Amino acid sequence: MNNKLALKDEILLTIDKPARYIGNEVNMVRKNPEAVKIRVAFAFPDVYEIGMSHLGIQILYHQFNLRNDVYCERVYSPWPDLHKIMKEQQIPLFALETQDPIKDFDFLCMTLQYELCYPNILQILDLGGIPLKSANRTDHMPIVIGGGPCAYNPEPIADFFDIFYIGEGETVYDDLFDLYEQMKEDGSYSRQNFLHEAAKIPGLYVPSLYEVSYKEDGTIACFQPVYEDIPTVIHRQVVENMSESVYPDKPLVPFIKVTQDRVVLEIQRGCIRGCRFCQAGMVYRPLRERSLEMLKEKAYQMLTSTGHEEISLSSLSSSDYTYLEELLTFLIDEFKDKGVNISLPSLRIDAFSLDVMSKVQDIRKSSLTFAPEAGSQRLRDVINKGLTKENILHGAGLAFEGGWNKVKLYFMLGQPTETIEDMKAIGELAEEIAERYYEIPKDQRNGKCQITVSTSFFVPKPFTPFQWSPMCTKDEFLGRAKIVNETIKSQLNKKSIRYNWHEADVTMIEGILARGDRRLCNALIRVYEKGGIFAAWSEFFDDQIWQDAFAEEQIDTDFYTTRARQEDEIFPWDFIDAGVTKQFLLREWHAANEETVTPNCRQKCAGCGAMKYKGGVCYENQN
Repeated sequence: MNNKLALKDEILLTIDKPARYIGNEVNMVRKNPEAVKIRVAFAFPDVYEIGMSHLGIQILYHQFNLRNDVYCERVYSPWPDLHKIMKEQQIPLFALETQDPIKDFDFLCMTLQYELCYPNILQILDLGGIPLKSANRTDHMPIVIGGGPCAYNPEPIADFFDIFYIGEGETVYDDLFDLYEQMKEDGSYSRQNFLHEAAKIPGLYVPSLYEVSYKEDGTIACFQPVYEDIPTVIHRQVVENMSESVYPDKPLVPFIKVTQDRVVLEIQRGCIRGCRFCQAGMVYRPLRERSLEMLKEKAYQMLTSTGHEEISLSSLSSSDYTYLEELLTFLIDEFKDKGVNISLPSLRIDAFSLDVMSKVQDIRKSSLTFAPEAGSQRLRDVINKGLTKENILHGAGLAFEGGWNKVKLYFMLGQPTETIEDMKAIGELAEEIAERYYEIPKDQRNGKCQITVSTSFFVPKPFTPFQWSPMCTKDEFLGRAKIVNETIKSQLNKKSIRYNWHEADVTMIEGILARGDRRLCNALIRVYEKGGIFAAWSEFFDDQIWQDAFAEEQIDTDFYTTRARQEDEIFPWDFIDAGVTKQFLLREWHAANEETVTPNCRQKCAGCGAMKYKGGVCYENQN
């Protein structure tokens, strides 16, 4: 063994969970690095247990490695114990498959799932020996690419990436790799030339090739490309036929327990529901289903190749999958007697769902989840939840009669137009659900009722109808949580109800980063330099680090959070066409303020614009 690897082995014996860094998992791809033309390091800017649970990387890892000329490897954020050692001993960050330094790769791709992971982007670059800012990189350094949901507003991290991939990863990576190979072979490659040509590929945004100017009030005056031959609008790339798209049949199996330690079967992409707070429900439109035959085949292949004892059906709203009953019948008949559990997130709680869950879950151990998001019907209409109190109480009653006694309720505080009555309604709804349980004869109950109420705090995300809405302040968030807490404590069945809420200071940082612009980049560097990595983890989040960094860069954080937006304001993300049009989002913003419900996509087309991906006619183009 060479000295480099021996040193790593010696170090790994001194840190927590060394299996995070050794690779060699079941189904890991092995190739000869000398026999490929392109090496890709795919990074997840969080710890191994989180990154290994992410379906997107599994899909692209499989897709990239289907190419004989590409070797895709993985890298995750080193935990603080190893981070410290690597900094002190100047050990370069390495990929798991070959243990080679990532600075020697052609591409470094990162998936951007959560804003609080942004300091870990800088950690990966820094430990990898790659300059933090794109402008400081040479021709011999990797091309750094970011994608995923946070790429729908890439501006707060624009300085750190060479390219942002806008849309679904299965679409244009082959075009990018082919361009890279061609320019390397014909001698025309330079970093600048390659990025210029890459910017012409649909869905690829090269931030260094765009300029932004600001008005005196701090809002954006103009955003435009520096060359005439690159697009002014970046169009999101979409997989139109999910049944023919690539999907792994041999997913990686981790050595240690990870967050989602199971086979994940994505049954569809997109959502018909139209909740006005939900970014995923907007940017993943339109709904696209995988065929029943494909899902049956992939379920069998993945369970056979991994040995996992659980399979989870993944989607934003699983109950809306057309062939759900047939798929579940197949999974139960095929795998239940083989000790395979079936996980069913994102189901509406109705008679069919409860019947299925009773077959695949241990009712005494499991809990059911409802996400009303708002306590009152008025506010549920504002957010277009499409759920009535009668729906909730009926579903809870069916569950209690079926043997369940544990219910989790998820709400969001601080949404537009929220009143004190709306806040109190959260506790009152929990009480009504508890009362529904105790209406059941005592000899038919399964012990005491356990209701857990959780509230997060609302962040108006890009490409949602609420992107014009201001956020609450930290004190306002906490004040609203106090009202909910006091209401719950005043209920007759308060001993059956437990309440917890999200950290308000974390939410404020999320809001700044979700809605920010390029002026935040230097502040993020300061956060990293002050030790602000793993900010998504409560034990490592330090609000003072963030406040100091913003102050040093003279960032007015209220500008990004509590300020109301004008309807004609240019947003930092307006140069992206995410499918849904700004006109549609504005109509929905007006409908929210009028407390008007918009039917879901199967009831009536609302003309959001996303049907253009399926050959449909956009409502906007008819006017």
